[in-house]
Amino acid sequence: MRKRFTLKFLSNGAGPYFLAVIFLVASMLFALSIGTVSIPISDILFIIGREVLHLPVDTTAYSMNANIIMNIRLPRVILAGLVGASLAIAGAAFQGLLRNPLADPYTLGVSSGASVGAVLTLFFGISIPRAGGFTLPVMGVVFAFITIMLVLLFVRAVDPAMKVESIILTGIIFSSFLGAVISLFIALTGDELRAIIGWLMGSVSMRGWNYISLLLPFFLFGSLLLLLNGRELNALSLGEERAHHLGVNTRSRKLVILIGGSILTGAAVSVSGTIGFVGLVIPHLTRMLWGPDHKHLLPLSILTGGGFLILADLAARMVASPVELPIGVITSVVGAPVFAAILMKKQRERRGMKHA
Repeated sequence: MRKRFTLKFLSNGAGPYFLAVIFLVASMLFALSIGTVSIPISDILFIIGREVLHLPVDTTAYSMNANIIMNIRLPRVILAGLVGASLAIAGAAFQGLLRNPLADPYTLGVSSGASVGAVLTLFFGISIPRAGGFTLPVMGVVFAFITIMLVLLFVRAVDPAMKVESIILTGIIFSSFLGAVISLFIALTGDELRAIIGWLMGSVSMRGWNYISLLLPFFLFGSLLLLLNGRELNALSLGEERAHHLGVNTRSRKLVILIGGSILTGAAVSVSGTIGFVGLVIPHLTRMLWGPDHKHLLPLSILTGGGFLILADLAARMVASPVELPIGVITSVVGAPVFAAILMKKQRERRGMKHA
């Protein structure tokens, strides 16, 4: 009876969300607990409860652990979760829009465009009036959107059919070119911006609560844009012509989805650097587990992507401890084989269709 209830629960709408939330919470607790100083999970819950309720505590041991959790690990874990969630939902939206599991912010060049915007901001000391500290993510978002639009315009010029393979290949070309532009800026600045090399490889280390406050508004707005278009993404994933027959204004919806994905990617890259393959791996695995319905795929990608990047950041901290690896190295080690496997699977499917 209990087994039958468990299977029924996991097969209905609540089951995937329950498991995804458990995965996210467990990832957060592990990342908060493990480090140079190990802190039991019970103490972590006690510390967070005490800090939220602002209850006085006099013990020195409590103060030390509370400082580690509240000022070092918790903001890092939350930021990693937000970045992973942003890249995952953006990747799921791009894949649905372009009808290809190989599409993601990294392969489309959007991440590289956002990186160029961030590097230019730091290189020239740009400050947008009235934007203040939000200049960096705003520039990242703007350049991310400009990049995806340039990719699509270029593809339309060379391939009027707008084949998905052409879009992805063009995105990779743009990504390589923009990477060279970034390298040029670093070479011209000398030692002043050499620290950006580590940032470009991806990191959420020592970012603090202020970076969370920078990313959170963009995450909420961009995610809302995409979540409200789950039904439209389902239609667009069947093709623009069929989506039009289903009553979808394809031109405006495509623009909204591109804007939402660019906002999420640009803001995430601005605060953490370029982190590849999250937007490729997480939506693909989520789709394999729970199906292609974007009304569920998008929110589940948020939860799973957040948990995945938290664990990737934990691995970056611990694999070569005391040396800390860039988080982009960990995601690339996981993502590159998955990318190759998806590509090989698509090639086999294509050959099978030809022989059929």
